[in-house]
Amino acid sequence: MIATREVTYDVDGMTMAAHLALPSGDGPWPAVLIGHDGVGLDDYQRGRADDLAARGYVALAMDYHGGEVYFGRPEAMLARVLSLLDDAARMQAVGSAALDVLLAVPGVAPDRLAALGYGAGGSIVLELARARVPFKAVAVVHPGVPKVVTEDWAEVTGAFLLCTGSEDPLCTPDQLLTFGRELQAAGVDWRVNVYGGAEHAFWARPTNPDGSPIEGTAHTAATVPGVGYHPAHTPRAWRAVLDLFDEALA
Repeated sequence: MIATREVTYDVDGMTMAAHLALPSGDGPWPAVLIGHDGVGLDDYQRGRADDLAARGYVALAMDYHGGEVYFGRPEAMLARVLSLLDDAARMQAVGSAALDVLLAVPGVAPDRLAALGYGAGGSIVLELARARVPFKAVAVVHPGVPKVVTEDWAEVTGAFLLCTGSEDPLCTPDQLLTFGRELQAAGVDWRVNVYGGAEHAFWARPTNPDGSPIEGTAHTAATVPGVGYHPAHTPRAWRAVLDLFDEALA
């Protein structure tokens, strides 16, 4: 049986409420830091942490919105996220605070560390990697790709998985391939998965305004352009993440 709890900590002028999932047993355990997408920490990312804990990882799904969830409020979400994405130092501070919480969990093996990020959360974990956090593996799904400077990645360790949908207008396959080539020039192990027909946030199942799931692929609440659920590619992308972590942290 896994154990879960909310963990609060202060950073970026806010009190964050992260989701911690722990495997059974005494450890030492590999650990995964999870960054949610721009909407906020929701049940999907909490579920990824729980699934990882069931597989023997300690997982912390960070919060970088102070407990706020912006589903259905794209303007408010963009106001928060775009200012964060414009400031690499802020992203590193937000990610580092969450990482400190994860590394302080008794039983965590600090030499067996991975990161998973969605959207802006992917940008945050990429900034941590660029800052030389010794991740064994980094998986990002439709991240905001950082500025491409080969020298920034020259001493980065670990294997990278970069995922997006072929129809994602915010994180295009070409952007990920360009970033991947810079990683390659820096000597980093990388791979790109492109999911045919998938749009941005293809893993996010549509819900009603009250949070209850609905059928189909279209969201009823307002979103940024190019967002759509893809039920076939959602589990495929998750299996790719698990394969990377199993390979790097086994």
